[in-house]
Amino acid sequence: MNQNIQTKNTFTWKEFYVEFANRLLTYKNNRSQLLTIIKDTYDDVGLRYPFLEKDGKPIDDICPFTVFGCFNKGITIENRIAIMKKLGDKLDVKAKTPTEFNGIPILNNLKAWFFGFKADRSEDDIDNLWNLFEAAIKYADNPSNDNESLFITYFDKVRKQQGVKWNITVGLYWIRPLFYLNLDERNRKYLTQINTPYYSKITSISDLKQLPDAKTYLELISTCRTIFEDINCPHKSFPELSYAAWESTIIETQNDGWIFQGNPNYYDVIGAVKDLEIITWSIKQYQNQIKKGDRAYIWVSGQNGGIIASGIILCEPEIRQDEDPDPYIISDNINSGEYPVVDIKLTHKLVDNILKKEDLLADERLKNISFLKFPNQTNFKLTNEQANIIDAIITNKIQYKEKFMLGSPKKRYWIYAPGENSSKWDEFYNQGIMGIEWDEMGDLKQYKSKEDMKAKMKELYGPELSYKNSALATWQFANEIQIGDIVFAKKGMYKVIGRGIVETDYIYDPSRKSYKHIRKIKWTHKGEWEHPGQAVMKTLTDITPYTDYVQKLEAIFIEDNNSVIIEEPEIKYESYTKNDFLSEVFMTAERYDTLVNLLKTKKNIILQGAPGVGKTFAAKRLAFSIMGQKDTSRVMMVQFHQSYSYEDFIMGFRPSKNGFELTYGPFYQFCKAAQDDDERDYFFIIDEINRGNVSKIFGELMMLIEREKRGEKIRLLYSNELFSVPSNVYIIGMMNTADRSLAIIDYALRRRFAFFELEPAFDSDGFRAVMLKANNPKFNALVDKIKALNDFICKDETLGSGFRIGHSYLCTNDEVTDEWLEAVIKYEILPLLNEYWFDEPAKVEQWSKSLCGVLNG
Repeated sequence: MNQNIQTKNTFTWKEFYVEFANRLLTYKNNRSQLLTIIKDTYDDVGLRYPFLEKDGKPIDDICPFTVFGCFNKGITIENRIAIMKKLGDKLDVKAKTPTEFNGIPILNNLKAWFFGFKADRSEDDIDNLWNLFEAAIKYADNPSNDNESLFITYFDKVRKQQGVKWNITVGLYWIRPLFYLNLDERNRKYLTQINTPYYSKITSISDLKQLPDAKTYLELISTCRTIFEDINCPHKSFPELSYAAWESTIIETQNDGWIFQGNPNYYDVIGAVKDLEIITWSIKQYQNQIKKGDRAYIWVSGQNGGIIASGIILCEPEIRQDEDPDPYIISDNINSGEYPVVDIKLTHKLVDNILKKEDLLADERLKNISFLKFPNQTNFKLTNEQANIIDAIITNKIQYKEKFMLGSPKKRYWIYAPGENSSKWDEFYNQGIMGIEWDEMGDLKQYKSKEDMKAKMKELYGPELSYKNSALATWQFANEIQIGDIVFAKKGMYKVIGRGIVETDYIYDPSRKSYKHIRKIKWTHKGEWEHPGQAVMKTLTDITPYTDYVQKLEAIFIEDNNSVIIEEPEIKYESYTKNDFLSEVFMTAERYDTLVNLLKTKKNIILQGAPGVGKTFAAKRLAFSIMGQKDTSRVMMVQFHQSYSYEDFIMGFRPSKNGFELTYGPFYQFCKAAQDDDERDYFFIIDEINRGNVSKIFGELMMLIEREKRGEKIRLLYSNELFSVPSNVYIIGMMNTADRSLAIIDYALRRRFAFFELEPAFDSDGFRAVMLKANNPKFNALVDKIKALNDFICKDETLGSGFRIGHSYLCTNDEVTDEWLEAVIKYEILPLLNEYWFDEPAKVEQWSKSLCGVLNG
């Protein structure tokens, strides 16, 4: 294959890499001189020589791929260029030394050798690498059968050697980037993503979980080249593919990221960001950690606040007198020299639409990302991954914030009309897409809200209509449908004609004659089925909340599958450990261990406690910590109430158009799902468990939830079916001990559940951290008052410890202001005290004065 073929992108580095490989090959039989050249190169550029054996002595042999690794690993760009230039000069490389490296994979610094230490490697390991190097160059330049056979021989030898895994494909790509396929982690992930043009053909050859043999590797190369020739493929070469894979992932960086928070009342923050390229910011926390080169994100707090700009820190923190009035100093204390400052060069301003301080609206793309909902702090350190996510969203390298919320999004279900009266169905099915009209709107991603879409529709189509449903459809199509979602295609209101799985993000394709807004979709079914009832008339509707309806639709296709198993994309959930639990739930490690052991031993547990101790919060995170991840698919939550019944919980007959039909409740369905996945734990959470008639709700299953009865079968009341509660189902109930409207707990419930008391945690390390972050004397004073109030409640003969005030009333992600404190006292705590002492107004008055008094301190 001709190495001078021009690609869509320049990739000017490839000429140097190809010539460097050619020159390097001349040292195959003169490796001692090559080692001398490498040693001299490192001395010339002033870098430590890295090629030492375990005993610290220099190595006596080296392979060509490891030589390439000298300038293709995690070092600075300046050092990469310096090594390349020196080595290139010494090897008489005439091509210009590259200064840009788009599409070049690099090695981990700790795994930059393609062979082991001398004591660990076989005698011919390095010789085999040189032989593969030579065979690869010959085969790329002259792909004859003999050269292919030689390549296969040495590739299959080398791939089994120590120190050689996927990086051998990286090395081959370096030496002939237009001929060989790089299979580093980024490329493997990209090639096997369901929304890329490579997915179906590549995964039919290999799942890329193990390094392929030579013949499979060459087949993968040939397949990619065939895909490049497709007019719809966005890439025409391996460098373009590698660059696209790099772009599709979050760029890794070692620089820290910091949130710098400003009060929404400071209009100067907005003015500074809008008018200046460099701003100066006073820092209170992390003074010894913030450093030059770190990333900075300017945050305006408040209900409509969020990130309004991003930039790079230009200097180390320093205490500086305010001699230069030009940069904005966002601090009341700057002249006192109390806090050091940093200069921030703004790289992205996200406040173009802000006209006045009442319009403090942060960038819509960054709203609702859960890791940005942090405790109140002037500065806040982001993890490297979090900063990368923000950068990727700001620079449009990723389009959907939902992908990066804590906990992966749940699969959603949509019902959809493929054109008027389904006129586009055959076309969409054959092309593997779904599409909507409103072509005159242009790219839907340009609109920041549904209101913007409605305004444009009024401009395009006339002001007479509200366009509420139209704007909702276009917004959801572009922004809310996710890869992996299920779409049911309908015809009219009474026919279902297909089912599919969404494979890509939103695509605007102006080359299409109509229906330019599309998503690629894998249609799993095509036909005509009776719709259960009457379908909605809208083009696109999110039906996820209507679980019975979704189940009826899915049942159509389960019955029609004829034993064909449809596998859907796996969702990756964020990890969640014991330490994560302890950092969020104010509990000691010893009590956590006790709680986990109780649940695992008994299978059923009730978290009981006073109002505001965080029972619901703790229950979900307890489940996550035991699972080791925030797998929301294995956690279900319901709430009991006085009208809740067996028919709601297990199964019962419900009216239908043909009379009555048997429908299944959440616990029945949850147990069935857990039964089919018996190697993993499932957690069923019941809020307000003591508000329902538990014996009536569980019915005959009351016996089956006992630990000793798990797995035993019993015939259900409404169906001729033997049913059991699987041993991998854990039940977590929650009970408010201050609810005086409830009777004494049913003995049957007490016998089957362990009870664990959650107490107010004002004296815990976790809550002390909340107080420290709040940094508000009135907040601290209120905490002391509530602790005194709790002592008073404990001693009250009509109440007791179960009526204490919990700590969660004082946990917030907002700024702790006087207004916030007043709202907590007047609208949360005092109404509770009025309920406690409804017949003793003097006590309410006493504590009302005491609590409100902290606001005047």
